[in-house]
Amino acid sequence: MRTSPNKLLATVFGAVYLLVGVLGFFVTSGIGFFATEGRNLIIFEVNPLHNVIHLAIGAALLIAGLTSVTAAKTVNSTVGSVYLLVGIVGLFLPGSALNIIALNGADNVLHLASALVLLAVGLSQDRSATARIA
Repeated sequence: MRTSPNKLLATVFGAVYLLVGVLGFFVTSGIGFFATEGRNLIIFEVNPLHNVIHLAIGAALLIAGLTSVTAAKTVNSTVGSVYLLVGIVGLFLPGSALNIIALNGADNVLHLASALVLLAVGLSQDRSATARIA
């Protein structure tokens, strides 16, 4: 039996986003929860809210990746869609009072790249699993 691309991607992305969420708390000590400018985690700006979002997304992806192909496919497509929206809206937020998750240019590139990968796999792979359920 071959490994599902959706389950593999959800598991890997989930673990990475959980790790990023945890590591983010080590650099955001003393930063306001909704601060419009955060601290750098490598080249990505984060604040505590951004860390919580990474933890939630990481948990959703990891749980889906460990559960079923259908769950992984659904969560990959959903998170990919949300990240596409965040990546586009994020282009206009840096320097704005609306930037409550402290986005910077590197964040936007990462969100758009994550969106493309998650959507590409979520919408194109494991079609037979969806067909069997329908």
